Amino acid sequence: MNDNAFLTTHDLAVGYRNGKQQVTLLKGLNLTLDRGKLVALLGQNGAGKSTLLRAITCDERPIAGTIMVDGKNLLELSQRERSRILGLVSTERIQAGALTVEELVGLGRQPHTGFLGRLDDEDHRIVREAMADSGISSKAGEYVASLSDGERQKAMIARALAQQTPLIVLDEPTAFLDVASRIETMRLLQTLAHDRGKTVLLSSHDISQSLMLADELWLITTDRQVLTGTTRQLVADGAMNRLFTNRDIHFNPNILDYSF
Repeated sequence: MNDNAFLTTHDLAVGYRNGKQQVTLLKGLNLTLDRGKLVALLGQNGAGKSTLLRAITCDERPIAGTIMVDGKNLLELSQRERSRILGLVSTERIQAGALTVEELVGLGRQPHTGFLGRLDDEDHRIVREAMADSGISSKAGEYVASLSDGERQKAMIARALAQQTPLIVLDEPTAFLDVASRIETMRLLQTLAHDRGKTVLLSSHDISQSLMLADELWLITTDRQVLTGTTRQLVADGAMNRLFTNRDIHFNPNILDYSF
């Protein structure tokens, strides 16, 4: 038994509905997320990364299996209870252009405020701290619509931090970002895991940064298996060459990325 495990899955199966037909993408998943770790979920397009994340965040109910978080069955918790455990940063661009950054980050306090959602002094302190931790404090009074993609992503991460959940799940957090913003975002997430004790799970197409900065990897192979381990373990096992169907693409351990 892993005493440091925060989230575990048992015989998890995930997929989607195509009309009346249920399509299973991944099954028999027994996965573990440890406290204070940054874990990267990698796989080719269509492999099931987003589907797996939607199941873990209860955005879509899994086909089978259980998800245990800190000793609780996540699927049996109320939405409010889940929102105090799990913060989500998705790839969808929310319509928040008319809000200031501070107001957007303040939305993360909703699971902890009353029915009217009014923030007290403690809530405002937490919002300020979340913005500082995400490096977006200087933009607090600016409208979200005026932000660059990198700044917007920092604001969304700050909103998740303001939610004060032990687990943060991010779907493609570096998508649409330039190289500098991708590196900055990944280093921020690593800091949140290591220095703030957050459990962080993200999906990504940024192979090189994920392999350099993540503590562990979840790899979805072309034959629909999910392999887990550290970068060193998975590279040594040859697992990195099981991610893509194109046989001309090979993993180069010298650059921690793929090449033809």
